[in-house]
Amino acid sequence: MTSTVPALSTRTAEDSALQAVFLDMDGTLVDTEGFWWDAEKEVFAGLGHRLDEAWRDVVVGGPMTRSAGFLIESTGADITLPELTVLLNNRFEARIGNGVPLMPGAARLLAELRAYDIPMALVSASHRRIIDRILQSFGPDTFALTVAGDEIARTKPHPDPYLHAAARLGAEPARCAVVEDTATGVASAEAAGCRVVAVPSVAPIAPADGRVVVGSLEEVDLAFLRTLITGMN
Repeated sequence: MTSTVPALSTRTAEDSALQAVFLDMDGTLVDTEGFWWDAEKEVFAGLGHRLDEAWRDVVVGGPMTRSAGFLIESTGADITLPELTVLLNNRFEARIGNGVPLMPGAARLLAELRAYDIPMALVSASHRRIIDRILQSFGPDTFALTVAGDEIARTKPHPDPYLHAAARLGAEPARCAVVEDTATGVASAEAAGCRVVAVPSVAPIAPADGRVVVGSLEEVDLAFLRTLITGMN
């Protein structure tokens, strides 16, 4: 089989323009947004409440505190935020016990970035316990850094997770490409000054300056990510 990765000697000085790639997890690399919604519906059914399907777009992609808080307020469920957070994480973790499906194109993209030694960070609003479980679906050395929503004082849509990732990897945010699937994640990355590829998973995302919207990760490769950075100069 012929490799699609050119030899090291053919790479140009322009390659260094892209300093790092940051990727969201749920709905971007792994097909788990439906798992989360199902977990939420099951937990609230146990509490005697039925979730409105229209709420799915509200809770997708957000930090656990925001999503859980919204659902408590909307349903009037008699449960505290910390209690609900534990129930949701437990139910979701049970659902992914047999592994999680990767999004189309995810394995290929990660392999290409590894082949070129492009630093990668997984930046998620999910809690550390969930990230560590899902990381088993990837190679142990895939990411140089992982950022969990419960390890940052302000998670998405604030810029802090992506600013933290850039600082830890010694990269300029403007030289980092971010792949996200929700408006919440896109807002976080753009507020940090990163260039964004949006791959909508549940709700549509409109194109904008510094942002490209694609249909799936099958449309994203290293050359494509580099154009996000070189195109801004």
